[in-house]
Formats: sequence, structure tokens, C-alpha cells
Amino acid sequence: MNPTWSPLLALAACFAMQPALAALNIFACEPEWGALAKELAGEKASIYVATTALQDPHRIDARPSLIARARTADLLVCTGAELEAGWLPLVQTQAGNARIQAGQPGHFEAARQVVLIEIPQRLDRSLGDIHAAGNPHVHLDPRNIAKVAAALAERMAQLDGAEAPAYRARTQAFLERWQHAIARWEKQALPLKGMPVVVHHRNLSYLIQWLGMREVGALEPKPGLPPSTAHMSELLARLAKDPAKAVVRAAYNEPRAVEWLAERAKIPAVVVPFTVGGTDRAQDLFGLFDDTLSRLLAVHR
Repeated sequence: MNPTWSPLLALAACFAMQPALAALNIFACEPEWGALAKELAGEKASIYVATTALQDPHRIDARPSLIARARTADLLVCTGAELEAGWLPLVQTQAGNARIQAGQPGHFEAARQVVLIEIPQRLDRSLGDIHAAGNPHVHLDPRNIAKVAAALAERMAQLDGAEAPAYRARTQAFLERWQHAIARWEKQALPLKGMPVVVHHRNLSYLIQWLGMREVGALEPKPGLPPSTAHMSELLARLAKDPAKAVVRAAYNEPRAVEWLAERAKIPAVVVPFTVGGTDRAQDLFGLFDDTLSRLLAVHR
């Protein structure tokens, strides 16, 4: 062989050994959507999650690192329903990426795929941090996850036609496992039906509705406002007449008010993961619901 060709051959071999580039570059606003994208796309996508389970998704800084990631994204997967209204529009504007702007195929909102609850009758900022479209925390009803998964898979197939069969096959397999899991969870959760609880913020409403639990109070006097002494005292008096089984908060919620009320009302304080990564056990979507139910059932017993 002509020795002059050896550098070219070496270079070609080097490129051949490089891993294939991911077909889709996905920017997920919250951990639950990053986890779902991973279930549906597998190795066919590179997935970046903008927030963690220990961050309030309402209040995120539009950091340069988020803007840089959004600049190269093919698909933005977020909750919508104004959950990210305080930071995502700035990220989109600064990124200058036409693919992920509202109305484009690369812009996907989970809340648009399901029926929202707690839609306000009137819009008035004196009522607190209310969402005009309804409660955005749709992922805590696993039946909503199934609806979002079906729609998200089709969006992936639209953006990456070459891999469309792979997305659809993975989604079908995921949905089969997911439906079996929902049946198991609903059977396990039967003892929770009617169980009265106090929440920190109304971010667990879909979970409570799905399980048939009963919310008897919230630590926030109005959505997004920190608990006040007067409101906490009023809530404590109310619980004396209509007791709750537990005070429940998401992993990212501040614990002091929950612990104050739990101690005085003599009921347990329960931390649920809220999203993927919120606890050691909740490392994927299945673990999220396994751990949430386990923690709630431990209180019921």
C-alpha cells in the first residue's frame, strides 16, 4: 500500500470510531418531561433537562447555560399553561432559535394534550399566582402521562422521519408497561380514597384527584404567597374540627411551615418527590409513582 495514503486512512478510521450524533436534540423544561422523552426516544435523542426536582419550576433564572442549550435544540418539551412564563420566554428570545418558538413543530407543551383542572372563574392578581389556563401540574396523574406520551412520540416522528418507526415502537412498549403500572397503582392506592390532607401549594391537585383523596387546606393563603401566621393559625383551628391525616409537600417546597403545622396538629409531615429525582427512589417515571404511593400509604397505615 502507498504510504502516502496512511494518514488519510487513519483519519477515516478515527471518524468511523466516533459515536453517531443524536437524531434529536431535546430541551426539556422539567425532569418529568426529560424522563418521558428518554423513555420514548432512547438513544435516538440527546436530552437536556433545564430544572431539577429541588427547584420550583415557576421560579427559574434564565441562565446563560439554559440559553446556550436552547440555541441548539430541535425540540422544546415543556409543561406550558404558564408554568414557565417567568423564565422560558426570555430563554427562547435570547437563544434566537426559530425551531423552538411557539407555533413551530419544535415547540411542544404537555398541558395542551390533556384536560386541565382548577381553571379560574376570574383573573385577578389579588387572588395570588393563578394560571389562566388552569392548574399546570398535569404530570401527577399518570393517565395524563399516557396522553402526553402518545402526542410527544408523534411530534418526534414528525421532526425526525427517519427514526419514526423506532419512536413509535418504543412508545407502544412504554404505554403497555405504563398501563399495567397504572392498574397496579390504582389497586394499591384504594386505601387512600377519601383520605384528607393539607398541601403546601396546590401542585398536587392532579394526584389528589386521581387517587380520590380530599384536600382540606393549603398552607399558602393564596397561590404563590408564603404562609402567614394568621393563615396558619386559622388553618390549625379548622383542622381541629375537620382533621387531616397528613400535611403533604413536594420535595422542592420549603419545609418549615409544613413541620410547624404537623407538630401542632399532631399529624405526620410527608414529603413526596413531585417529579423525577425528588427522592432517591424516584429516578424515573415509574419510581416517581411507586415512591409517592409508598409514602402516602405509610401515613394511612
